Amino acid sequence: MRMRPTLSWTPTEDLPPGTTDLRPVVDALGAGGVLVLSGAGISTESGIPDYRGEGGSLDRHTPMTYQDFTAGARARRRYWARSHLGWRTFGRARPNAGHRAVAALGRHGLLSGVITQNVDGLHQAAGSSGVVELHGSLARVVCLSCGALSPRRELARRLEQANAGYEPVAAGINPDGDADLTDEQVADFHVLPCTQCGGILKPDVVFFGESVPPPRVERCRELVHEAASLLVLGSSLTVMSGLRFVRQAAQAGKPVLIVNLSPTRGDRHAVTRIALPLGTALSTATARLGIPVDATETT
Repeated sequence: MRMRPTLSWTPTEDLPPGTTDLRPVVDALGAGGVLVLSGAGISTESGIPDYRGEGGSLDRHTPMTYQDFTAGARARRRYWARSHLGWRTFGRARPNAGHRAVAALGRHGLLSGVITQNVDGLHQAAGSSGVVELHGSLARVVCLSCGALSPRRELARRLEQANAGYEPVAAGINPDGDADLTDEQVADFHVLPCTQCGGILKPDVVFFGESVPPPRVERCRELVHEAASLLVLGSSLTVMSGLRFVRQAAQAGKPVLIVNLSPTRGDRHAVTRIALPLGTALSTATARLGIPVDATETT
């Protein structure tokens, strides 16, 4: 029997309540060597919804799994029709105050690195360098047959030509760039093969039910080992891909600090959880540290 990946988490124990006291975060940042681990919650203020927060997309949407995507052409047609439309929204998204604060902290030498679970590229657009994209990037496409990588914009152009006049109205956009469309709206969408070998194209992201490439996991483990503390920003830590680094940090005696409005699966490993919007929390923290954040900075 094929198992479905873990998509939700319900607290099974009494967790400490969140706080609005930013002093532990400010103190950790001031000491330097902070490794940031960000999730979908940092991008909500850019207009990209998260999965599990208030009004999260899992209330109405089950993300595509790797098993479903590779199982048949019908699932791939549904995915690419919805993702093609959603890509336009992702292309218009801009970094928010949270992304810009992380970039400013990095420029001032207070961060040892940034790991993001997001696939939207907004950390880099805000000016962060050396970002490890744990779950890949929607800006790239990979062929499952020959492994060729290509820019998403090239496939978007080809899909526009193959599906001229395709302008359905979506009910919503999800964190994975998947637009909410009905089966009728995707029925006539034309999916395109790899230009090099004719194989199946997939966005270069880690789908639910798919494993993060081992070299990427090892790089993240090295970053945790080198860091003085771990700062989790906007992640429920429901899936093991991110939670394992929280556990690693805690087991090594490194402080784990979480900024997330709702309880997370990592709370019992953390010294504190700050229940504030990320833009507010990070803007306040940088201000207390005397670090200027350019409100218009993008790259």
